[in-house]
Amino acid sequence: MGAELVEGSDLVVGTDDIVYMRTIEGPSRVDVIYRRIDDMFLDPEAFDPDSMLGVPGLMRAWKAGNVALANAPGAGVADDKVVYSYVPEIIKYYLDQDPLIPNVPTYRCINKPERDYVIANIDKLVVKPANESGGYGMLIGPQASREECDKFINLIRHDPRNYIAQPMLNLSTAPTLVGNRVEPRHLDLRPFILSGEHTYVTTGGLTRVALRKGSTVVNSSQGGGSKDTWVVDMETD
Repeated sequence: MGAELVEGSDLVVGTDDIVYMRTIEGPSRVDVIYRRIDDMFLDPEAFDPDSMLGVPGLMRAWKAGNVALANAPGAGVADDKVVYSYVPEIIKYYLDQDPLIPNVPTYRCINKPERDYVIANIDKLVVKPANESGGYGMLIGPQASREECDKFINLIRHDPRNYIAQPMLNLSTAPTLVGNRVEPRHLDLRPFILSGEHTYVTTGGLTRVALRKGSTVVNSSQGGGSKDTWVVDMETD
């Protein structure tokens, strides 16, 4: 992709409010950054002054228009799983259109009727915290013990805004090499969509696979892996 993988210490913001990457040949200007650290650690000048992960002055460079942040500060609101449940209504309100692809049915625990349904059917649902990622903090009801379900019922009652629930989805499986044997493992495909003057889906994607037998959690932080993604035919009828 021609993209450099760097840490915060590999970048520096000059007195001209331009971001540079340190290289053995000298500073090289950086035009676009795709970041993988939280807002609060992004720039010790603007946020947490004790951060050793970010780049001092990065926000100055961004506000000056000298660098683009592909996922700008504050964009994390889109990762809020409660906000996800409102996407069809957002589309209807702003575009007066219906979504082409429906959402997975999502129950908002902040609403009492939906919360009561989730509590009564928790052993059949997947419960997720609103702002966690990487597969952390979730309950897979059909695979959980009664003790685990009761724990989540208490969590939901204590902080209903922080939880949503969805039906259990049966992911597809693919042959996967496990040791010296081939076994089925659950997987999903994450396509990438580029938005601009023309919006299009890239010719490829990220196929994530749950390497633990029977698991439907494909996140790498939960022991998941990845597979090559092949586009076999670009022709359409």
